[in-house]
Amino acid sequence: MAAWVARVAGTGRAAALVAAACLALTAAAGWYFAAHLAISTDTSDMLSPELDFRRNSRALSQAFPQFSDNILVVIDGATADLADDTALSVAKRLRADPALFGEVYDLAGDPFFRRNGLLYLDRGELADLADRLAEAQPFLGALWRDPSLRGLGRMLGLALDQAGAGGDLPLDLGRVLDRMAEVAEAQARGRFATLSWQELMGGGAAGQGGAHRRYLLIQPRLDYGSLQPVSAAMDGLRALAAEMGLDRGVDSAAGARLRLTGSAALAQEELKSVETGMGLAGLLSAVLVMVLLMVGLRAARLVVAVLVTLAAGLVWTAAFAIAALGELNLISVAFAVLFIGLSVDFGIHFGLRYMEARRGGADHAAALEGAGGGVGGALTLSAVAAAIGFYAFLPTAYVGLAQLGLIAGTGMFIALFANLTLLPALLTLMPPRVAAAAAAVPAAPRGRRVPARPVLWAALVLGLGALALVPSARFDFDPLNLKDPHTESVATLFDLMDDPDTNPYSVTVLAPDLDAAQALKMRLAALPPVAEARTLADYVPRDQDDKLDIIGDMALFLTPALAATPEAPPTAAENAAAVADLRARLDRVAQAGGGLAPAAARLARALPTDPTTNPGAVAELQRRLLSGLPGRLAALRDSLDAAPVTLADLPAALRDRQVAADGRAKVEVHPRHDLRDRAALETFVAAVRTVAPDATGAPVIILEAGDAVVTAFAQAGGLAVVVIGLLLAVLLRRARDVALVFAPLVLAAVLTVAASVLIGQPFNFANVIVLPLLFGLGVAGGIHLVLRERQSGSVVVMATSTPRAVVFSALTTIGSFGSIALSSHPGTASMGVLLTIAITLTLACTLGVLPAMMAAWPARRDGAGNGSGS
Repeated sequence: MAAWVARVAGTGRAAALVAAACLALTAAAGWYFAAHLAISTDTSDMLSPELDFRRNSRALSQAFPQFSDNILVVIDGATADLADDTALSVAKRLRADPALFGEVYDLAGDPFFRRNGLLYLDRGELADLADRLAEAQPFLGALWRDPSLRGLGRMLGLALDQAGAGGDLPLDLGRVLDRMAEVAEAQARGRFATLSWQELMGGGAAGQGGAHRRYLLIQPRLDYGSLQPVSAAMDGLRALAAEMGLDRGVDSAAGARLRLTGSAALAQEELKSVETGMGLAGLLSAVLVMVLLMVGLRAARLVVAVLVTLAAGLVWTAAFAIAALGELNLISVAFAVLFIGLSVDFGIHFGLRYMEARRGGADHAAALEGAGGGVGGALTLSAVAAAIGFYAFLPTAYVGLAQLGLIAGTGMFIALFANLTLLPALLTLMPPRVAAAAAAVPAAPRGRRVPARPVLWAALVLGLGALALVPSARFDFDPLNLKDPHTESVATLFDLMDDPDTNPYSVTVLAPDLDAAQALKMRLAALPPVAEARTLADYVPRDQDDKLDIIGDMALFLTPALAATPEAPPTAAENAAAVADLRARLDRVAQAGGGLAPAAARLARALPTDPTTNPGAVAELQRRLLSGLPGRLAALRDSLDAAPVTLADLPAALRDRQVAADGRAKVEVHPRHDLRDRAALETFVAAVRTVAPDATGAPVIILEAGDAVVTAFAQAGGLAVVVIGLLLAVLLRRARDVALVFAPLVLAAVLTVAASVLIGQPFNFANVIVLPLLFGLGVAGGIHLVLRERQSGSVVVMATSTPRAVVFSALTTIGSFGSIALSSHPGTASMGVLLTIAITLTLACTLGVLPAMMAAWPARRDGAGNGSGS
């Protein structure tokens, strides 16, 4: 006690010097933090790089750097034609600016696959396509020469005449008429629709009811000097989408939509989500702290002094974080809100003890000395206990949380230093106004006793009920559930997860070479939980000789039709006349009856009634019906040039993504079941590892990371309890006092786990810190009450400033953590929710159960009442 009295008294005597030095240090620390701030959004760095699964993941990333820092551009089209044409246009625009967008990987748009795409159809599918195209050859030739309403009218007129003469139709004319009618009807109603020639030529179903997708993968240039290194590329992509009308959905005029996801986009938007959430949390936390300080301290100058001390300590801690670690991560950014909620506790205890002395008649100097002697020891013990709760994660493999622990744990000592140096100096420079001594808090009546037995029995019943719920607590192992689902990148990723080809839950195995990869693939594909295993060799088409014969036959009858010289484009009058003539032909077919009558009548009704007086409607109809035709005919012509394909013929961009520079080859393994189910995930990973122990990928990382976090949680929790217990045993030197401090915390911990079950909030990578912190932070209230009991001989609730300080300290902490819960980032919000619950329950147990235990288990009066409390 004497040491703290001397330190605080010395600070008071040199108040101006101390304040000036602290403010200068704050300015320097603030500059350093602003100049060197960096935030890592890589969630894989949250765990130790020495873990086996991290080594395997790192080996894959080093072998295939093309898959790092990517943006996946997802293009949805109302039809397959629109998706393909839009993707080709977007890729062309992106390749025009390599300095911004880097390499553009468009597998479906690669000239190799445009030329050899027919080889990747099943032999039966290819034969059926050849038969349909052979029958439609005259019509395709007519449309190649004249891809306009005039040419379409001629083609349909020829088909309708043939149908009227009783001849066999070379195409499903009724389906064509119906599809055209759907488009014309949508135009009349002002809705979007276009005709998909790819579906008509391929015999597929119409695509107006659902979107078709194309993917572009880019590896943009990163600006490492920015906190958002990929923002320029993402801003450029969104500007391009707006320019091309791709930002309004597939039902817009463009008929297509562009969205962004991929590792770089996910990291960028997660960082923005965390920044926004923590910024809001910080603002709300500061407001709540100010309000609670005004209510609790009831002295404006004291509130200002506490807030200035808080701000200075926060800046010092931020500078330490960057100096010690170099960068923050998505978990350690929460240190600011944690610091606000915890550091202000020290100021409240010091300030209330100071004001208690002043209201009791002491002058300023004596009140400072009394506050220092009264709370210095308790604050030190509380700071050490809180730091232990944070530092408990340092020896674990959970690096992300260990970094938060290092920052916040050291922040406790920074807060202690600030509140026992800068705060007394500020109080000396601007002493609070104090009412007369008569305003001192009256002592509580000696006869009042806490109703111990009912409280303790109620606590026992609650504890037993909570214990029954503890086995139902669960841990959410999937890091995707920590991301903000409202961001574009995450929403798009969830959308893609329904597609087996783009589902991120696949495993990758590195084999020494392609031959070894093929052998490994065969063993993996035979596993029951595996749906498919792939290597580069699977991109070499099967049955090539038979397929090339079919394609050769197709070329004989299609090449002449697709090589004719195009006619001059029609005039508006010619298109209008073509529509009028087509309408008349359709009316005659409808009146004649027969199988085509319903479709013909429907299209006749949908076509413009007076095309000659409405050229705009005719032009729009031509765009809707025929805009996709030239691209499909050009693609068909290119596909007739298919040639034998070997591994050496595959595009270099594809080979480089399947076989590393050193010859190692990838085996991609896809699950049969939905791996968002924990049991399916464990079964799939276990099965794959029986064949490939070094397999990596999202399922392995999710499983191993979850196990590592649970282990880290157990280690940190056990370490915090043991070390804090030893600390209290050494310093308090009474088994009773140690039990009094710990019993409410154990009850609060059990109740917190039970609460997580009742509200359906699982533990996860972010909020797992709650229980170790509960012991580190919750111990402070018990320490203050137990040490104050040593001074006064008994504690009657609210008889001194100590319970008031405990209440308002807890309320400021709850306010800070509660503000985190409002974050849009699910991981951060879940941490705020559980921390708020934990501190609330700790406060209730400390002010409810602890006084009852003190009353039921009174202390021996052995002259040991020389402890210090607040």
